[in-house]
Amino acid sequence: MKFRKGSGIAAGTIWLPSEKAATRNWPVVACDQYTSQPDYWDAVEAQVGDAPSTYRMIFPEAYLEQDGKEARIARIHKTMEQYLSDGTVVPAVENGFVLVERTVPAGKRIGLVLLVDLEAYDFSAGSSSLIRATEGTITERIPPRVAVRQGAAMELPHIMLLIDDRDKTVIEPLYEDRAMYRKLYDMELMRDGGHLTGWAVEGDEVSRAFSALAGMERQCGGLLFAVGDGNHSLATARQCWLNIRDTLSPEERETHPARYAMAELVNLYSPALLFEPIHRALFHVEPEKLYDGFLAYAEAAGKKAREAEEDAWDMQWIIGGEKRSIRLTEMGDSLPVAVLQDYLDEYIGKHAGTSVDYIHGADVVEQLCGESADTAGILLRGMEKTMLFPFVRANGSLPRKTFSMGEASEKRYYMECRRITR
Repeated sequence: MKFRKGSGIAAGTIWLPSEKAATRNWPVVACDQYTSQPDYWDAVEAQVGDAPSTYRMIFPEAYLEQDGKEARIARIHKTMEQYLSDGTVVPAVENGFVLVERTVPAGKRIGLVLLVDLEAYDFSAGSSSLIRATEGTITERIPPRVAVRQGAAMELPHIMLLIDDRDKTVIEPLYEDRAMYRKLYDMELMRDGGHLTGWAVEGDEVSRAFSALAGMERQCGGLLFAVGDGNHSLATARQCWLNIRDTLSPEERETHPARYAMAELVNLYSPALLFEPIHRALFHVEPEKLYDGFLAYAEAAGKKAREAEEDAWDMQWIIGGEKRSIRLTEMGDSLPVAVLQDYLDEYIGKHAGTSVDYIHGADVVEQLCGESADTAGILLRGMEKTMLFPFVRANGSLPRKTFSMGEASEKRYYMECRRITR
């Protein structure tokens, strides 16, 4: 298997559904969305029916706590093998990339589907790797994902890498010339996902992208790519690679497909790329006690929690249908979300029955709080996206679940896939 490599990424063989299989039922949204709304995924399953679909090759995390995980994983692996053997998926791009245009409410978001060299990625604290995590990685979340990837014949990416390309030197020039490229797909996405179009980037155009990235690498201060979405999926791919790396010869390590993970590269300065806050919903709690505990925790940490005016709050707690706006002061270099997350981690560690979900839509949090008296919600403000690269360079990862790139329906839909076994 051949790869063209450079600047922590590679070009390789990318597979797509056959013409017969490339219907609106094929692409589904990232598996880590709508985790507190299994009815969303039930509706997807009903819509897909028996049609070929990426739904059959992923494990929606809304179902992770249900029984039968091993059987579901076995079905996923079997479906991958079937799709490969019966021609449901076919090689579409050789030694290249896929240029993607995604229409979302904020406009047209463009990206480049490519391969990430896992030798250039390290999620550990203090990492100086070319590709870095933007949030803390929960190692306990990796083994269940390894169980899905280990033994799988293919991967489907919902990972999105960000590049700090203010001058728009890498992806945008390719997009300007898209009329020259072979169009691969052009379709509406299910369930308010917008529109998706893709073109093959091959030959000299691949070299053009590599050259632009090499120029950026020389000026990036050691951080070229930041993981915007799918950090735990990328960490899983890295763990699977480490599991086999030492069994390979040096020559085999260079070309083994498991050394790479597929992702979509997006420019931080894309006008259609919006940073949204990630809210919290706490289940099986006494909301008043949870709220009072946070005020005491913040005070003990040297922060002052004050009632805030309508437009000056850092977070809004939803308790019994009422919103309470808070602003934290005397923060120094810390972020309000860091204080909150430390408190929630400590609280959940002491209350076995309590659980938390991270939700992109404020309306969903409000709905969940209205359905149960033992649910509390916390709405947060988003961060300015221009803060991301400077913060990661200076401080390492952001607090967990600090931001989301768009709402849940704007997350990456699975379209491309790639073989990860020889």
